[in-house]
Amino acid sequence: QVQLVESGGGLVQAGGSLRLSCAASGRTFSSHVMGWFRQAPGKEREFVAGISRSGGRTDYVDSVKGRFTISRDNAKNTMYLQMNSLNPEDTAVYYCAAVPALSDYVPRTRGQYAYWGQGTQVTVSS
Repeated sequence: QVQLVESGGGLVQAGGSLRLSCAASGRTFSSHVMGWFRQAPGKEREFVAGISRSGGRTDYVDSVKGRFTISRDNAKNTMYLQMNSLNPEDTAVYYCAAVPALSDYVPRTRGQYAYWGQGTQVTVSS
Protein backbone atom coordinates (compact mmCIF):
# COMPACT_ATOMS: atom_id res chain seq x y z
CA GLN A 1 0.00 0.00 0.00
CA VAL A 2 1.29 3.45 -0.96
CA GLN A 3 -0.21 6.69 0.25
CA LEU A 4 0.35 9.81 -1.83
CA VAL A 5 -0.02 13.45 -0.80
CA GLU A 6 0.26 16.30 -3.29
CA SER A 7 1.20 19.86 -2.44
CA GLY A 8 2.30 23.04 -4.18
CA GLY A 9 -0.83 24.00 -6.05
CA GLY A 10 -2.21 27.52 -6.06
CA LEU A 11 -3.18 30.56 -8.10
CA VAL A 12 -0.67 31.94 -10.58
CA GLN A 13 -0.79 34.39 -13.45
CA ALA A 14 -0.30 33.26 -17.02
CA GLY A 15 3.37 32.89 -17.78
CA GLY A 16 4.20 32.03 -14.19
CA SER A 17 5.56 28.88 -12.59
CA LEU A 18 4.63 26.40 -9.90
CA ARG A 19 6.29 23.29 -8.54
CA LEU A 20 4.09 20.45 -7.38
CA SER A 21 5.32 17.80 -4.98
CA CYS A 22 4.00 14.32 -4.30
CA ALA A 23 5.15 12.72 -1.05
CA ALA A 24 4.81 8.96 -0.79
CA SER A 25 4.63 6.78 2.28
CA GLY A 26 6.29 3.41 2.58
CA ARG A 27 9.69 1.97 1.82
CA THR A 28 8.99 0.83 -1.73
CA PHE A 29 8.76 4.18 -3.50
CA SER A 30 11.71 3.39 -5.75
CA SER A 31 9.95 0.30 -7.11
CA HIS A 32 6.98 2.33 -8.36
CA VAL A 33 6.50 4.10 -11.66
CA MET A 34 4.98 7.50 -10.94
CA GLY A 35 2.73 9.79 -12.89
CA TRP A 36 0.96 13.14 -12.86
CA PHE A 37 -2.58 13.49 -14.17
CA ARG A 38 -4.92 16.46 -14.26
CA GLN A 39 -8.64 16.99 -14.47
CA ALA A 40 -10.29 20.22 -15.53
CA PRO A 41 -13.99 20.89 -14.81
CA GLY A 42 -16.20 18.91 -17.14
CA LYS A 43 -13.28 17.02 -18.67
CA GLU A 44 -11.76 13.59 -18.34
CA ARG A 45 -8.71 13.05 -16.17
CA GLU A 46 -5.73 13.14 -18.49
CA PHE A 47 -2.14 11.99 -18.33
CA VAL A 48 0.36 14.83 -17.97
CA ALA A 49 3.73 13.22 -17.28
CA GLY A 50 5.27 10.01 -16.02
CA ILE A 51 8.63 8.85 -14.73
CA SER A 52 10.26 5.46 -14.43
CA ARG A 53 11.46 3.93 -11.18
CA SER A 54 14.99 5.32 -11.40
CA GLY A 55 13.99 8.55 -13.12
CA GLY A 56 15.87 7.62 -16.25
CA ARG A 57 12.80 7.58 -18.48
CA THR A 58 10.16 10.28 -18.66
CA ASP A 59 7.10 10.85 -20.81
CA TYR A 60 4.93 13.93 -21.37
CA VAL A 61 1.70 14.77 -23.06
CA ASP A 62 2.42 16.97 -26.08
CA SER A 63 0.69 20.04 -24.62
CA VAL A 64 3.23 20.33 -21.77
CA LYS A 65 6.45 19.29 -23.52
CA GLY A 66 9.11 21.95 -23.10
CA ARG A 67 7.20 23.63 -20.25
CA PHE A 68 6.84 20.94 -17.57
CA THR A 69 9.53 18.77 -16.03
CA ILE A 70 8.88 15.68 -13.96
CA SER A 71 11.49 14.40 -11.53
CA ARG A 72 11.82 12.24 -8.44
CA ASP A 73 14.03 11.88 -5.41
CA ASN A 74 13.90 8.29 -4.25
CA ALA A 75 15.87 9.10 -1.10
CA LYS A 76 13.08 11.49 -0.09
CA ASN A 77 10.17 9.40 -1.41
CA THR A 78 9.04 12.43 -3.38
CA MET A 79 8.12 13.22 -6.96
CA TYR A 80 7.96 16.70 -8.46
CA LEU A 81 6.38 18.51 -11.36
CA GLN A 82 8.01 21.80 -12.30
CA MET A 83 5.53 23.78 -14.36
CA ASN A 84 6.73 26.82 -16.30
CA SER A 85 5.06 29.14 -18.80
CA LEU A 86 1.68 28.27 -17.39
CA ASN A 87 -1.43 29.23 -19.31
CA PRO A 88 -5.14 29.18 -18.40
CA GLU A 89 -5.58 25.85 -20.21
CA ASP A 90 -3.38 24.29 -17.50
CA THR A 91 -6.01 25.05 -14.86
CA ALA A 92 -7.07 21.76 -13.27
CA VAL A 93 -6.82 19.56 -10.23
CA TYR A 94 -3.49 17.77 -10.45
CA TYR A 95 -3.17 14.22 -9.13
CA CYS A 96 -0.12 12.08 -8.57
CA ALA A 97 -0.35 8.36 -9.14
CA ALA A 98 1.81 5.30 -8.58
CA VAL A 99 2.01 1.72 -9.73
CA PRO A 100 4.49 -1.00 -8.70
CA ALA A 101 6.56 -1.96 -11.68
CA LEU A 102 9.11 -4.49 -12.84
CA SER A 103 10.27 -2.46 -15.84
CA ASP A 104 10.83 1.14 -16.94
CA TYR A 105 7.61 1.23 -18.97
CA VAL A 106 5.66 4.42 -18.13
CA PRO A 107 1.92 3.95 -18.58
CA ARG A 108 -0.31 6.79 -19.79
CA THR A 109 -3.68 5.29 -18.92
CA ARG A 110 -5.49 6.13 -15.71
CA GLY A 111 -6.53 2.52 -15.16
CA GLN A 112 -2.92 1.35 -15.13
CA TYR A 113 -2.12 3.21 -11.93
CA ALA A 114 -2.93 1.62 -8.58
CA TYR A 115 -2.57 4.44 -6.09
CA TRP A 116 -3.73 8.05 -6.19
CA GLY A 117 -3.37 11.20 -4.17
CA GLN A 118 -6.22 13.50 -3.25
CA GLY A 119 -5.25 16.18 -5.77
CA THR A 120 -4.08 19.77 -5.62
CA GLN A 121 -5.75 22.68 -7.42
CA VAL A 122 -3.79 24.70 -9.94
CA THR A 123 -5.47 27.84 -11.25
CA VAL A 124 -3.86 30.00 -13.93
CA SER A 125 -5.37 33.43 -14.46
CA SER A 126 -5.16 35.28 -17.77
